[in-house]
Amino acid sequence: MKKTYVYAGVAIFIWSTLATVSKLLLGTMSSYQVLMWSALFAALALLVVNVINGNIKLLKGYRIKDYLLTLFICLPGTFIYYIFLYLGTARMSASQAFIINYLWPIMSVLFACIILKEKLTARKGIAFALSFLGVLTVAGGDLLSFNVGTLLGALLCMLAAVSYGAFTALNQKWHYNEQVSLMLAFFVSFLLSLLFNALTGDWTAIGVPHLLGFAWNGIFVMAVATLTWALALKSGDTARISNLAYITPFLSLVWTFFILKEPITPWSLIGLAVIVLGIFIQLKDKKAQKDAA
Repeated sequence: MKKTYVYAGVAIFIWSTLATVSKLLLGTMSSYQVLMWSALFAALALLVVNVINGNIKLLKGYRIKDYLLTLFICLPGTFIYYIFLYLGTARMSASQAFIINYLWPIMSVLFACIILKEKLTARKGIAFALSFLGVLTVAGGDLLSFNVGTLLGALLCMLAAVSYGAFTALNQKWHYNEQVSLMLAFFVSFLLSLLFNALTGDWTAIGVPHLLGFAWNGIFVMAVATLTWALALKSGDTARISNLAYITPFLSLVWTFFILKEPITPWSLIGLAVIVLGIFIQLKDKKAQKDAA
C-alpha cells in the first residue's frame, strides 16, 4: 500500500509542475514548437519503456485498423489536448489556465454518458453546472472587464478539458496497451507539430534551458507521471487513489506563486473550490450507484 501512495505522489507532484514549466517555455516560443519537442521526448521515453518491458512486440500483431483506432483514441489526449492547453496558457496566467483545465474530470463523466451510455443523473447535472460556474469565477475580474485575451484563453483551456474528457471515455471503450498506444500517439503528435511548424515557419532557437523544459514536460509530465499514476490505480483502491488527484491544482498554485510570481487571487481559490466541489458531487453519485448495484 505504501508503494501505491508513492506512485500516486510522484504523479501528483510532476503534474503540478505542468502549468509553470509550460508557461516558461511558452514565453519564448509557439505552442506547436513546445508540443513538438515535448512529444518527441515523451515518445522516446515510452519507446525505451516498451522495449524494456517487451510491450514493443505487441506492434507485430497490430493491423492498419488497430493503428488508426489507437490514434483515434489517444490523439485527443495527446496532440489536441496539449495544443489547446498551450494555446490557452499562452493567453492567461498559468494558475488560471491550470484550474480551468481541471474541468476534465467532469468532461470525462459527460463523455461517459455520450460514448459509454452511462446514465446522466440529476447529481451529475448539478456537478456540471458547478464546474462551469467555477470557470466563470476563475476568470473573475477579467470576465467582468471583458478581457478578450483571458476569455479566449479560458475557452481554449475548456476545449483542452473537453479533449481529455473524450480521451478518457474512448480509452475505456477500446482496450489497447496504454504504454504502446501513448508511444504511438506522441510520435504522431511530434510529426503533426513538426508539420504545423514547417507550414508557419515559426522556429525559435533552442538553448539548454529549453531542452531541460522539453525533457521535463515530455519524459516526466507526459510519460513518467502517466505510468506511475496507472501503477497507483492498478495496485490500490481506485476511488481512494483517484481522490488524491485533486491535490494537484492546489499544489500547482504554489509553483506558479513562487516561480512565476503570479498572485493567488480570491477568484482563483473560490473558482477552484467550486470546480472541485462539482467533481466530488459526481464522485458521490458514482459511489451511490455502485452501492445500489
